[in-house]
Amino acid sequence: MTAELVRGQNHPLDRTRVEIRVAAGGPVVAGVTLGDEQGRLSGVEAVAHPGAPRRTGIEVPRQAAAEHRIAVDLDALPAAVHRVSVLLALPSGIGGLTAFGAAAAPAVTVTGLDGTGLVRYTITGLGAESAVVAVELYRRQDAWKVRAVGQGYADGLPAMLRDQGLPQAAELAAEIEEAVGRGQARAVPAPAPMTAGRSERPGTGPAAAPAPDQPSPAPAPAADGLTPSATGAGAGAASGTGAAAGPGTGVGAKSPAGSKAGDLPPAPADGGPIDYRHPGRRSTPAPAAAAPSSPRPAGPPTSATGPSAPDGSPQPVAGDAAGWSMDERLYNQVWGMFEDLARSVAAYRSAADFAETRLEQELDRALADPRNRLGTAGDAARATARDKHATLVTQARAALDRDLAQLTAESEVVEPALPPAFARWDNPVWQGYHAPLERPMALRLGDLHLPEVLDLRIPMLVRLPLERGLWIDCGPDSYGRPGPERDIGRRELPGALTDGAPDEAERRRLSMEAAVAIAARLLAIHPAGEFAVQVIDPAGAAAPALAPLVESGALPAYPLPGAKGVAAVLEELTRRVELVQMAVRHRAADALPADLDTAEQLLIVHDFPHGFDDRALTRLRYLADEGPAVGVHLMLVADRAQSREYGPVLDPLWRSLLRLTPVPDAHLADPWVGHAWTYEPPLAPSGSQVVRQVLGRLAAARRPS
Repeated sequence: MTAELVRGQNHPLDRTRVEIRVAAGGPVVAGVTLGDEQGRLSGVEAVAHPGAPRRTGIEVPRQAAAEHRIAVDLDALPAAVHRVSVLLALPSGIGGLTAFGAAAAPAVTVTGLDGTGLVRYTITGLGAESAVVAVELYRRQDAWKVRAVGQGYADGLPAMLRDQGLPQAAELAAEIEEAVGRGQARAVPAPAPMTAGRSERPGTGPAAAPAPDQPSPAPAPAADGLTPSATGAGAGAASGTGAAAGPGTGVGAKSPAGSKAGDLPPAPADGGPIDYRHPGRRSTPAPAAAAPSSPRPAGPPTSATGPSAPDGSPQPVAGDAAGWSMDERLYNQVWGMFEDLARSVAAYRSAADFAETRLEQELDRALADPRNRLGTAGDAARATARDKHATLVTQARAALDRDLAQLTAESEVVEPALPPAFARWDNPVWQGYHAPLERPMALRLGDLHLPEVLDLRIPMLVRLPLERGLWIDCGPDSYGRPGPERDIGRRELPGALTDGAPDEAERRRLSMEAAVAIAARLLAIHPAGEFAVQVIDPAGAAAPALAPLVESGALPAYPLPGAKGVAAVLEELTRRVELVQMAVRHRAADALPADLDTAEQLLIVHDFPHGFDDRALTRLRYLADEGPAVGVHLMLVADRAQSREYGPVLDPLWRSLLRLTPVPDAHLADPWVGHAWTYEPPLAPSGSQVVRQVLGRLAAARRPS
């Protein structure tokens, strides 16, 4: 279980190779200093930073991002090093935060190489500080410990380095800022030069967030034995981030198998249509020598050129990404579409910003001379500047439209080919549904889109089993601010959403419907009997939404109301987690009690924290931390504002969950290119009985023949 530290508290480390994960409310710079017993630095070579990311035993990211991973091998450190301090600083000149107090408190987690959480510290109480020593790993009597420090500096990075005894603090701080600026330029490429009839996309890179919830792939050892850290762009992609998004988003997402940074398809020399295909997708058969040794088939490769339209442009093919199975190829293809859309929109936004800046500069120059402010000369200069601005924006939009047309065509062939786990509820695949025989690799949690193209929706896929719990926000902030993208989304949703923001009762109803839709999908995509749902509903207000689960037998009965019902469910699931943990630890699965349900469990908690006392809260946090590893997953339907009376005790719980909304909302952040993806919940079409029909067929499959 991950230990939660407060400022000044320490905790022993039971291993010497660890990963330090940083999550902040905006882009931050991460670095590490290697100090002696008093914490003093021997020189600039004792600092690992974006300009010099690798020191002996340490590797840090090269860019500023909202999420980071730092690799640490304590055994490889020089004998003179007794303190390893993790530094966080706000970058200047990137348009981000200027003080840590203006965003959510950053959190630092020390994990094993397998991702097992060891220690977590949330740095609270920061205000005007722009740099902070987050945690330090220190050596005592040949053993290593971690201490929560949280020492902030209002004067920024130079003051922090100077406080650690570095004479060249100002020079090194300037070097770090310069390196971060170069890294930012790499992370969001400038728009490529435009030519007639052609657009070029920026370089590849991992997507965000949402897909915020997407777990990062296990890193391979580097040449020196260290686990390579994710860069600022890559780390943000994991989670997810959340996802992004998630899905996490996340909302961060994994790059499709085989993709490499900068590995773009060649642009046509004649200025014709560009090759829309994602760099990581298979376009030619793999040579026999490169075939994998695994007996599993790699799947049929596409032809060297693929099908073509009458004009010669390549046509999309469902499942043209790399992968062992069709599901994996479709999964990688969806993430390729996500990355393509993120890059194309980032290039368009960058070009539009450049055109706006250039217009302002040319107008300033034209009006600098008082003689040009009046008369035909001034009018001509202003007209010329505006014409240049319009031309640049038109060219950028034309390039974006070409990319969007290709992605839309790909979506039109991919969406109908998706398996049930990836498909929308209105996909015809559900009409021929039958209970699967194998567990799925991923789950669709909803759709993602950007305001530049409201009609193109990318599935938000998260890998299974869920490593993070879900939080469906029924609070008033879940609806977000009004805007054109919300108007489009509202037209697709039922009821009061078409008339404006829903009231509290409507939000709670929609939130529970979204929870049931996700639960029904999880039940349907697992083999019969291998997934179960339990519900806590102290007030008994969720009965209408739970009706499909109860009527199909997926939920044996409506939940017991009151504190007694809360305690009964939590006690049962806590017992299951503890018993399975012991069985796994001692390799004694046969010793589990016969009455223990070993199916994976989803716990839906409605109207949280109503009906919870301190003991119930402790058990719920235990399930959130320990449950996913042994098949117990958590979904809260709650308004966070109603939990304020508990103070900060629930903050770690909220931060560990992937936030979803029952109505479209642009809340899944993408730290790679800075997009805010609009998430739409996976609701069935209004009036559709597809969820009940699927649950009925699943119930029939569970009955003994």
